[in-house]
Amino acid sequence: MSPKRLEAFSDGVIAILITIMVLELKVPHGSTWSSVRPEVPVFLTYLLSFVILGIYWNNHHHLLLAADRINGWVLWANLHLLFWLSLFPFFTGWMGENHFATVPTVAYGVVLLAAALAFFLLKTVIVLEHGRESPFAVALGRDLKGKLSPVIYALSVALGIVDRWLAVAGYVIVALMWFIPDRRLEPVADGPRAGVDGPGASVDGPTVGEPPHM
Repeated sequence: MSPKRLEAFSDGVIAILITIMVLELKVPHGSTWSSVRPEVPVFLTYLLSFVILGIYWNNHHHLLLAADRINGWVLWANLHLLFWLSLFPFFTGWMGENHFATVPTVAYGVVLLAAALAFFLLKTVIVLEHGRESPFAVALGRDLKGKLSPVIYALSVALGIVDRWLAVAGYVIVALMWFIPDRRLEPVADGPRAGVDGPGASVDGPTVGEPPHM
């Protein structure tokens, strides 16, 4: 089964989520900076969630470009990831509207943790489909950032109960950690893929275009 349709579907969902979040931004009723000030927390939470969703889109794009094939377990793992990502607009708005209050900030972190675990699960299922000695698995390597991110999120949620700003700091650290483009899968994504490129290509035809080089 070709991963192209799964990638296209996921791209569409992420684009819709970003659109929903930006529509939650309210236009100030005034022409002075003081009228903008109450909306600053909402904008900052939108900015953080926009960056995190962008990071997921970037890495998800390279992940599926590097995959030769997918199966039913990959489809369900991907839907599991999209479920948690689909909660971003709600928890982003809740945290922003309440100016980073403790409960919404901690709840936001729980969603971030769940999404990180879901993405790690998706990578694991794809590795199992391809084999642990496959070029995909070798390129993915030990995936230290993928393993470290849920740990930081979990610590941030725990610390957020004591001080909400410690939680926010943890969320930003993970975003900065992934902001640097992850090039591990690019060589695999750029090369020919069994069942997609070259002899024996599937009926879906060759992959159109190249992955963006960041």
